[in-house]
Parts: sequence; structure tokens; C-alpha cells
Amino acid sequence: MSEAFERMTDEDVLQALKGTEAIRQGHFRLTSGRHSDTYVQCARVLEHPRLTNRLAAEAAARLPKGLAIDLVASPAIGGILFGFAVAAALDVPFVFSERTDGEMAFRRSFEVPPGARVLVAEDVVTTGGSVQEVCRLVAAQGGEPAAVLTLIDRGSAPAFPVPYYPLLRLEVPSWAPEDCVLCQQGIALSAPGSRKLALP
Repeated sequence: MSEAFERMTDEDVLQALKGTEAIRQGHFRLTSGRHSDTYVQCARVLEHPRLTNRLAAEAAARLPKGLAIDLVASPAIGGILFGFAVAAALDVPFVFSERTDGEMAFRRSFEVPPGARVLVAEDVVTTGGSVQEVCRLVAAQGGEPAAVLTLIDRGSAPAFPVPYYPLLRLEVPSWAPEDCVLCQQGIALSAPGSRKLALP
């Protein structure tokens, strides 16, 4: 860790995310089309640089003491700000991958030094697909994926090839529209996702 900071409890983390509306309660249509009573939008907490730095420092502080990290890598776009803040907390370099022709790639002259132990950092993990791609990309460049660190895990239990350390784990229920208990209760539906979804 590059400097001292005030540690956060799990409740502190949860309240910080709720306070910035990174976690919202209500009745939401997710980008998958399923309905849920919880919506996660990490970009809302990333609007606050000081808080983002504090959350990243807490996440980094919870990593095992003997875990050596030489580099932090994140997938664009969501993971970039959190990954950068984690790298700052660990005082190591940072790179990010971008999707090019459907494939993850390091651009902008980013490189993974051979043998570098890489922490893959993401803002929120649902299926973990982007993180898996970054792990494979790191290995293809001669690096060693050492661990995965995320701000929020949405309770999907992804199977990563390396140890996984979510700062906050949420069990987020979701339903097919025809089975949605909130629809059955007549609660108004909203669709706040980044993809435009027309409500019926």
C-alpha cells in the first residue's frame, strides 16, 4: 500500500455504494431482459474519485499479504477507473484491454512483461466473461494471472482459474418477465441500463 488510509467495514462499503446509487432497490429490467429488485451500476460510485480511491485501497488491503503483484490489468470500459485506483493503491503499473473485432486486445503500446504477476481488476462481475478473456490475454503475452479483484460480485459464482477476491458479494435475485413477483404486485418497472430497452 502506498499510504495509510482509514479502513472500511463491509457495511461501510455497502452504504457507500448505496449512497452513490451504485446499488439501487426497486423494480428493474436488466440488460438481459430479466427483472430484478436490485440494480447495480458501478459507474455511479466511480463519479466520486476520492471514494473510488478509498474503496480500491480497501479492496487491495484485503488481498492476502503474501500475494506479489507486478501489474494490474482491467477490461475496458467498466474496469478502467477501478483498476487504475487499485494499481495506485498497490503502487504498480496499470494497463487495460479493449475489444477489437470482437476480441480482447492490449492496444496503445500496452505490454505485459514476461513473468509479470498480474492482478485482473473489474468493477462488477456477473458471468465473469470479460475477466476470463483478460486472464487469457495476460497468459498469451507471457504474464501470470495471479488473482482477480472486483468491486462487486453479483452472486453468479464465476469459475476463475486464479483466486477471486470481491470486495462486496451481492445475492441479486432475478426473474423471467412472466414469473416476476414485482410485476405481479403491480410495481412500476424501469430500465436504467446502458442499452436502450423500450418498456411495454
